Formats: sequence, structure tokens, C-alpha cells
Amino acid sequence: MTLPAPTGKVPLCARCDAVCCRLIVVLQPEDQIPNHLTARTEAGLTVMDRDAEGWCVAVDAAHMHCSIYETRPQVCRRFVMDGSYCRQTRA
Repeated sequence: MTLPAPTGKVPLCARCDAVCCRLIVVLQPEDQIPNHLTARTEAGLTVMDRDAEGWCVAVDAAHMHCSIYETRPQVCRRFVMDGSYCRQTRA
């Protein structure tokens, strides 16, 4: 069952643009992400690495889903599909 978004419109999650997969994902010590998927910023933060087009390297582009979904970082787990931050980022 799909609940209407707070705007009263049905969310377009079926055609999600995965904008969250283009954001900088800062990893926390408890995140267990393989080193080959991470990078270090100039500020010394460990983040999810991104490809040349700016997508998170964990995105399976052929199927447009996260290839490490079960072990994704905590910040990704807090990004709620059709939540307020999702809608704001998509806008």
C-alpha cells in the first residue's frame, strides 16, 4: 500500500532518480564498508567513493539499486524514501 506524501500527491518512488546516491556520504566508525568503496576527503573524512559522474560507487547502475544495501552506511539508512529530506533533495 502506498501512502500519499504530505503534499497529498502519490510519491513517485517507482521512478526514483536516486538523488541520494549522488550526495556525499560521510562514513561513521561503526559503518563496515570495504575500503575499495571508500575515499578520503581533503579534510580527512572517510566517505563513500564516487565515480566520474558523481554517483556512489556502490550503485549498481544496470539495476539502479544499492549493491551493498544490507550493509549500507548508517546515514543512508536514515535517508527515508519520500521523506522530507528526500523530497527536498529531489526538488
